[in-house]
Amino acid sequence: MTAAPLQIEQDAAAPELVGDSPGMAALRTLLRRVAATDSTVLLQGESGTGKELVARLLHAWSARAPRAFVAVNCGAIPGELMESELFGHERGAFTGAQSARKGRFELAGRGTLFLDEIAEMSPPLQVKLLRVLQERTFERVGGTETLQAPARIVAATHRDLEQQIEIGRFREDLYYRLNVVPIQIPPLRERGEDILLLADLALRRLDAAGLGRVRLGEGVANALLRYRWPGNVRELNNLMERLVIMHAGSVVGVSDLPAKMREGLEAELVPVVEAAVEDDDGLRDLMQLVAEPAEPLLPAQGIDLRAYLERIERSLIEQALDASDHVIAHAAGKLGLRRTTLVEKIRKYGLREDERSGATP
Repeated sequence: MTAAPLQIEQDAAAPELVGDSPGMAALRTLLRRVAATDSTVLLQGESGTGKELVARLLHAWSARAPRAFVAVNCGAIPGELMESELFGHERGAFTGAQSARKGRFELAGRGTLFLDEIAEMSPPLQVKLLRVLQERTFERVGGTETLQAPARIVAATHRDLEQQIEIGRFREDLYYRLNVVPIQIPPLRERGEDILLLADLALRRLDAAGLGRVRLGEGVANALLRYRWPGNVRELNNLMERLVIMHAGSVVGVSDLPAKMREGLEAELVPVVEAAVEDDDGLRDLMQLVAEPAEPLLPAQGIDLRAYLERIERSLIEQALDASDHVIAHAAGKLGLRRTTLVEKIRKYGLREDERSGATP
């Protein structure tokens, strides 16, 4: 028997709970109220809605904030190791137990113990957890000393526990021990323009991490707002990372989104664009040209091709410089140009003053 992989994080800073939708405002109000108590909390919500984020925020807003926050993923640790992970073990308690080890209850102390994916816990271990919640004491595996369990318990699941009870996979008595303060986390599809706030936050974090930046082009915001987001915030963050990796330094269009997000948008895109540029003939012509990048359309009245191309070229150069922190050699690499060629174009468009003094010579 070997030790389970580490599945905890301690003393991590509470992340920001982003969103101005009514559901998120109500959630913040409820968390503030519950944080002032020591009651056991059951977080429920679809996968990817941010249950651990909410648990960390609940801890950070409570009097337990200076103490440990210990997270355990009950679905990621093999069942035969879970008891030792939670309660610890004494030396020689089983094959491979070369020394005594503290469990997660012990490590949490008077802080917060977050039991994620609680519905995946085996029935025998559910009985042991119920006893700890009732008596607030436990013993290490192979030990006889009774230890205190003063940690606040925050459990989470994406499953319907009442349904799990009906099919015999979850104990009803444990459910009522955990369900003291139930908190439902809204899915992303119900959060309205929070979707755009979260997308922007994800893009800024990716840029700060050095992956580059992208801008969301015409129609993309509408696509994000209309999509159902079965994977919730996790799916949104993954999409933003994919877009940055594939299109760093450019403007992302609807055609760059996954096919499932483009359904029903093609027919609406042209009317939306035309309404947005109704009073700007030049912009209307430009949008007609870039609405379908793979096959530009020539306006009936013609276009100043040189001015149009220069406008695009200048924009791409500015984006490349921004993405490269104005290091010309790096920007040239992003554009597939020689450094000397890019320098000439920078001078041509009057961008010389934007060059960083520390750029590679």
